[in-house]
Amino acid sequence: MAEGYVAGVCNIGPAETERRRRVGERGALAALGLLVLLRLARAPRAARLLVFFPAAVSAAGYLQAARRFCAAYGWKGVVNFGSLGAVESVEEVEARAEDRKQALAIAQQSAAIGLGVALVGVAMGRG
Repeated sequence: MAEGYVAGVCNIGPAETERRRRVGERGALAALGLLVLLRLARAPRAARLLVFFPAAVSAAGYLQAARRFCAAYGWKGVVNFGSLGAVESVEEVEARAEDRKQALAIAQQSAAIGLGVALVGVAMGRG
């Protein structure tokens, strides 16, 4: 198994971690941009709920980077501590189960953050 792998804790190395940080940044910019566009267009307040999607993507990217854990890799039962995309299988059943728990937690937390951001967007001012 790859050096640095800890089941349910860490399944990616520096290159993959950096990739997820960039996803977090781009998602945050997309969420902010969408919110600004919706307000400028005077879209109905409920339309601001669309901010959920880029905000959840941003949260997922940042959470994965901070934890050095890729949720998709955890769900698939693979790890990568080398170059981008160079994955290795996790063979141990218990380790795969721990990875899936962490993947699910990241998905749930990302959705909760996305919803929170969207609700704040809806609550912001008039118009």
